[in-house]
Amino acid sequence: MGTGASRNPDSSSHGSEEREDQAGGQLYVSLKMENCKLKEELAPHVYGSVPLVGSWDSSKALPMERESTSMWELSFVVPPNHETLDFKFLLKPKYSNGPCLVEEGPNRQLTGGTLQGDRPSATFKLSDDAVLEYRVFIKADRVSPFDLAASWRAYQENFQPSSVRGIPDVSINSAAEASNENGSSASLELDLEHYVVPAPTTSANSGLVYAANMTETPRSLSRRGVFSKTDGSSGALHYQRDTGVSVDRPDLTPMEVTVPDAAKISSGSGLVESKSVGTFSPVQKQEGHRGLFVDRGVGSPRLVKSASATTFFVDLKLDSESKNSMPAAAGAVAAAAVADQMLGPKEDRHLAIVLVGLPARGKTFTAAKLTRYLRWLGHDTKHFNVGKYRRLKHGVNQSADFFRGDNPEGLEARNEVAALAMEDMISWMQEGGQVGIFDATNSTRKRRNMLMKMAEGKCKIIFLETLCNDRQIIERNIRLKVQQSPDYAEEPDFEAGYHDFKVRLENYEKVYEPVDEGSYIKMIDMVSGHGGQIQVNNISGYLPGRIVFFLVNTHLTPRPILLTRHGESLDNVRGRIGGDSVISDSGELYAKKLANFVEKRLKNERAASIWTSTLQRTILTASPIVGFPKIQWRALDEINAGVCDGMTYEEIKKNMPEEYESRKKDKLRYRYPRGESYLDVIQRLEPVIIELERQRAPVVVISHQAVLRALYAYFADRPLKEVPHIEMPLHTIIEIQMGVTGVQEKRYKLM
Repeated sequence: MGTGASRNPDSSSHGSEEREDQAGGQLYVSLKMENCKLKEELAPHVYGSVPLVGSWDSSKALPMERESTSMWELSFVVPPNHETLDFKFLLKPKYSNGPCLVEEGPNRQLTGGTLQGDRPSATFKLSDDAVLEYRVFIKADRVSPFDLAASWRAYQENFQPSSVRGIPDVSINSAAEASNENGSSASLELDLEHYVVPAPTTSANSGLVYAANMTETPRSLSRRGVFSKTDGSSGALHYQRDTGVSVDRPDLTPMEVTVPDAAKISSGSGLVESKSVGTFSPVQKQEGHRGLFVDRGVGSPRLVKSASATTFFVDLKLDSESKNSMPAAAGAVAAAAVADQMLGPKEDRHLAIVLVGLPARGKTFTAAKLTRYLRWLGHDTKHFNVGKYRRLKHGVNQSADFFRGDNPEGLEARNEVAALAMEDMISWMQEGGQVGIFDATNSTRKRRNMLMKMAEGKCKIIFLETLCNDRQIIERNIRLKVQQSPDYAEEPDFEAGYHDFKVRLENYEKVYEPVDEGSYIKMIDMVSGHGGQIQVNNISGYLPGRIVFFLVNTHLTPRPILLTRHGESLDNVRGRIGGDSVISDSGELYAKKLANFVEKRLKNERAASIWTSTLQRTILTASPIVGFPKIQWRALDEINAGVCDGMTYEEIKKNMPEEYESRKKDKLRYRYPRGESYLDVIQRLEPVIIELERQRAPVVVISHQAVLRALYAYFADRPLKEVPHIEMPLHTIIEIQMGVTGVQEKRYKLM
């Protein structure tokens, strides 16, 4: 019932602190009455001591307001210098001046924030001796003046009628409002390229980049480009195509590499130790805030009032390796990670996704998308491409003969670089890495057994096999491979390269053995986006489950995704964060320009859709757009600023300096009091990302700065620490083009 700390006048220790706390806080009182069927149209009221509740005069009693269909409510604030509050519940006729029904029993009394007595119901006696009884709920909390001011601003803002009230969550082919105001100034040039502005240099707009080149740089090979075999002879195998081009290679000091024998590993019961000599020394484990677990974010310690929460951090016993392998995440991802660290086997703390499949089946593309997704969720993930290791060690001129299954030297060389890549991945995991994507054909059981033996007791392996039977897709991938792969960068004749790759593919097909061992995920004809199937075996746990769900929804169909902030709002003009204000005159002009842009850009895309948040500034920005379905997403709402909602940053700095400094130190993890952090926003945006990946038609997303920063970071593969600092200007459209060649970006500045 009554809450709040009782004051002990006899207390000597901390007495001055308590008086100071009481003087600085307000007592917020909430009275509620369950809404049973009230007889004779009676309405609940409260009356009591002057001047807080009104008066003991029933004609001046304060009415309770309907909070919901089942509850009436009245709340008010008691000044800190008022020690006692006496009151009673009252039932008054709604439409007459008839007699009131006063609650039976003694007065209810709040003293020093604590309710005296415990009466869970209010009883009223009728004239015929019948009795009415209703459950009541009384709560009193101390709040700071800042919290109270923020709550009042939010109340005042919500008290204003919304300009978008009544608009359905999903509207199809809505008509535009009849208005020609600013019509001429809202029109755009016929050529939309006129509005293109430079985009920041990221992987999302770097042109057609071969995906394998964006993978992890081999640490074992980064110091030298040529190695020696253990017998001292040259380790670089040259099955060169006759290109007529002489390639001068520097005379580099060789390095020794010991490669495990695949046959011995697959048949033996023990783990064969394989080490590279001369590689970089292991990086010492970082002692920073890599694993902040499931906290409220970086904020003022004074707001952490839960003793149980404090005990959780003290009692959580994780070794240094476990702490390093915790994801930078909140919500379900963090909860699952904590459970896995505390309950699962040690090797399950690290996950290796080992690709399996013939060339030109989309393995590297799938690996790149999965890496981007897991990084965005907060998991430390790296993509290790064995082809990159092979090119660095043996050059780029291997002919198709190098990949024959009956070529012992080629087979040994390919197993050697696979072992090096696996060693690098395991070493990185032991330094704190969480998920490694091992990208290679891994087309035989002997190769896969070698990898499983190397991973024993160190990480959990899940095989991800990509199978494709669509000859058109395979043909397209082969041509892209010859055009983009460094393997054919020195081949001037496309047809010669095309023929060589076809022979290489035939060599792999002769020895290919589908996965039927261990834990695996099979993607069968999934890349087209037209059905297909996924088979899973021995898959369990939160993260493997998320990976399967993600893979089910991905495809290669090219389509644009347009990201834009709402038009300038009145709160933007005032410099206030959060709120639900309407758009300014400038914002209305942008809304019309945006509608003009969408009409021109998507004129042939009738299946496109418009997504907005549930806040009126995005809905009003989308209102001039016609001909496309509009969908409101609660997940696209702006970051929740909690008690700071409606304040300016200067007001926060002045009135809440500790919060201001905490946010400044770590904007990614900082959580507004009673609000959200950027990590919280990322967690609630995961369904949006999954649906954007699943969509086959263009989507226009009209949202807010923090939300669009998080979405853009996913597509541009930006590190989480950069998310709060990504530039997301008003009245600018970011076009993300998704397709088989990856992700490209273009920006349009309309105003």
